[in-house]
Amino acid sequence: MNEFFRKFAHKIADAIGSPLAFGAAAVIIVAWAVTGPLFNFSDTWQLVINTGTTIVTFLIVFLIQNTQNRDSKAVHLKLDELVRAIAGARNELVDVEAMPDEELERLREEFHNLGQEFHKKKDHIASELNRRQRSGRNG
Repeated sequence: MNEFFRKFAHKIADAIGSPLAFGAAAVIIVAWAVTGPLFNFSDTWQLVINTGTTIVTFLIVFLIQNTQNRDSKAVHLKLDELVRAIAGARNELVDVEAMPDEELERLREEFHNLGQEFHKKKDHIASELNRRQRSGRNG
């Protein structure tokens, strides 16, 4: 049952994310709007589109969530394998998504600081190269 639902959800998610599905939805909305005068813009006429879109949205949310969860797990496994395989990488980052929010924030800050240090070094090296180039032309 799980395998059937996985395949079904994946195929439906791919299909509803296609330009053809968007076009079909747009055609349905236009057809509904065009029939408004035919039904005197009645409550029933409005109820048809409201009910239809609500049901479709409700079901599709579950399908998309299923495919998102699966894709997210797959990406995490791939990243975990890369972290595990690279010498010098911190293995504490494997399974980082299971860490408490406070620990994630600490790691985010750490990486933010590393990025700031990198940019400072990069800027310093670039200005030093420019200075050397200018002094080489003048000398």
